[in-house]
Parts: sequence; C-alpha cells; structure tokens
Amino acid sequence: MYVRDAKNRDEAWLLDHIEEMGLDDAAFRSRDYVIAVDEETDERAGFGRIRIHKPDDGDCCELTGIGVLEAWRGQGVGAHVVERLVEKAGDEGFETAYSLTGEHGYLAQFGFEAVETDALPEKLRERLERKRETIDPDAVGMAIAVSDFEMPRRLRERFKTAMAVDEGADEPVESPEDFGIDPESATYKYDTGR
Repeated sequence: MYVRDAKNRDEAWLLDHIEEMGLDDAAFRSRDYVIAVDEETDERAGFGRIRIHKPDDGDCCELTGIGVLEAWRGQGVGAHVVERLVEKAGDEGFETAYSLTGEHGYLAQFGFEAVETDALPEKLRERLERKRETIDPDAVGMAIAVSDFEMPRRLRERFKTAMAVDEGADEPVESPEDFGIDPESATYKYDTGR
C-alpha cells in the first residue's frame, strides 16, 4: 500500500467517490489530490485533497475531501492520506495546515486542534460557513503545525498489511429455488434440450 499524487486518469474515479461519499468538491482539480493505492492489485483505496487559498490577506492551506472506500476503512489508509497531505503542505512552504470537518476526533489523533472560527483565516471562515450550510453542519476548524504531525504506530502497522475486506463475503448464495423456480422442470428460452 502506498500514497501517490493523483493523475488525470483518476479524475472520473475521484468525482464518482467524492459524490458517493458526499464530500466537498468545490473548485475540483484532480492534481490537488493524493490517492492511496494497493501495490499488488493497483486498487485505489482512499484519497484526499490539499487546497491552497491565495486571498489578499495571505495564503493558507486546507486539507479537504478526505475519504476512504468502505472496504478499506479501519486499516490506516485515511491516516496515510492525511500524512501525505500534511507533507505536501510543508513542501509548499506552509507551517500550518487547516481542515474544516465534522470528524474532529479523527484528526485530533494526529495532533490537529480545534480553532475558533474567528481565529481562522478569512477565506476559511467563508468556506466553513458554506460547508456547514451545504454538506457538513457539524464542521469545525482544525489546525496543525506541519512539524507537529504524528502518526500513531498502530495506524502505521495496519497500513503495511491493509487489504480490501470482501463486502459480499457474508451474503448467501442464491439458488433458483429462492425465486420459486423448480430447476428440474423449468424450461428456458434458449434451452437446447441437452
């Protein structure tokens, strides 16, 4: 499992999963995303976005649109996506990374702390208000000093052995009898009589 920058060919996949999960897709640009990928199957497992705002009062960096596919949850995929986004924020020269989310407990395990709305950069205050009105009424501002990010060891270990959980594994196999069909006497449109 590894996390890489998104490519243009990932755009449709990203848009489908962003919509499916009800995540923020404002000003979508696939090149702002990172994607967690299974090395063996090349299956995409999760994603997230770094969005840089350049208003007149100074640039700021927001981590947003973070999602993990159902079959990959609980295995450290999201943690590694967040880690990569924080690294990218540092590479872009930001000392602080922000996130506007209702999942504040999740980000707190990495060192993110709640930020009073009035203490957020103006552009993020506007985004927070819009986000609360449209997709996440429980959203709050969170921030972390890029150098303070800390990956819990348990999540690092889980990520090393992450694999998709087969969602259909517990579903029963359906038989013709389940639909009221007697396989001994049923005829079919293209029955060849063999």
